[in-house]
Amino acid sequence: MNLSYRWVIVAAGALMSCVAIGVMFSLAIFLEPMALDTNWSRAGISSAMTLNFLVMGVGGFAWGAIYDRFGARPVVMVGAALLGLAMVLASRAGSLLEFQITYGVLVGLAASAFFAPMIALTTTWFDTNRSLAVSLVSAGMGVAPMTISPFARWLITAYDWRIAMFDIGVMAWVLLLPAALLVRQPPTPTPDNSASAPIAEGHGMSVGQALRSPQFIVLGLTFFACCAAHSGPIFHMVSYAMLCGVAPMAAVSIYSVEGLAGLGGRLLFGVLGDRLGVKPVLIAGLAIQAVVIASYLAVSQLEQFYVLAVIFGATYGGVMPLYAVLAREYFGPRIIGTVFGAATMLSSLGMAFGPLAGGMVFDAYASYSWLFIGSAIVGLGAVAIAIAFPPQPSRRMQPA
Repeated sequence: MNLSYRWVIVAAGALMSCVAIGVMFSLAIFLEPMALDTNWSRAGISSAMTLNFLVMGVGGFAWGAIYDRFGARPVVMVGAALLGLAMVLASRAGSLLEFQITYGVLVGLAASAFFAPMIALTTTWFDTNRSLAVSLVSAGMGVAPMTISPFARWLITAYDWRIAMFDIGVMAWVLLLPAALLVRQPPTPTPDNSASAPIAEGHGMSVGQALRSPQFIVLGLTFFACCAAHSGPIFHMVSYAMLCGVAPMAAVSIYSVEGLAGLGGRLLFGVLGDRLGVKPVLIAGLAIQAVVIASYLAVSQLEQFYVLAVIFGATYGGVMPLYAVLAREYFGPRIIGTVFGAATMLSSLGMAFGPLAGGMVFDAYASYSWLFIGSAIVGLGAVAIAIAFPPQPSRRMQPA
């Protein structure tokens, strides 16, 4: 097997992340027909998404540790089997609690089996173009809302929500199980073991030492603050636009523009990270994100929302893959799954925090202004934390 196979790994990772995240976020499409058919509360159904984020956080850490011990293929095979099973069981749920367990817990656990392990595996296959490769795997998340969600809507219209959910579970098996068979570990020692390779400061660390290290503390806190800053504005953007007078369907289109921009941002930031270094590109992206969040306070027209959506989507989408590259460079390939899994756990907590905080702010003030002000401040905090990153190990070469 030659190193050209690494692009197969990228393609498989992009497909897996697209299907897994697309299935999870399709809950928004199921919300209304489920509520009408079952008389379950919308809040109760929506709580499954909060459970998804919380379980994904813990699951990402656990799957990352299993990846370090057994490799990626067993992890993604179990995740593929579990994701399809969770959707099939959720389609047969007879009570709200049963649905929350099957969709909120099992789907979240299954979805977390793909992101951290496949990102970690990709970093071990690539020495050059590592940021771009990781960004391409992450791009699957960007296109997820444009694939599974429209398919779910078509199925619900043609049949009903239970058949739609069952069919999506079967589709997950059909797509993910064969893709999991393509997943392989790199055939040769990683460049970190060669005499001319960059030094990674975390080589030789135990997992406990790595998770207590300044590098991980800065990485985890930056990841958390970054996600806490943008999750609230993303989740409440449609409602905010409608409050500003934008028509409902047009307001929904703003979210689609953000998703498309995020796909381009991942590719752009990946290329820039390879050429300019990950740390400066990450800091610049976080700064732009904070400024754009604050700028939403000054817009009211659809065209203005579109302009900011392009910039906002590109920046929050573009910075996300860079955390994995930093983790790989600081800690090396041996414990990358566990370390990055722990970092994604913190990011998931940040993602869960934003929508809840936004809802509480609106309930208290009947306005989203303080959400955007608070999110911008948290975003600036992410910039301040990221500045504390030590120099990248890849910038210091071993002496001859």
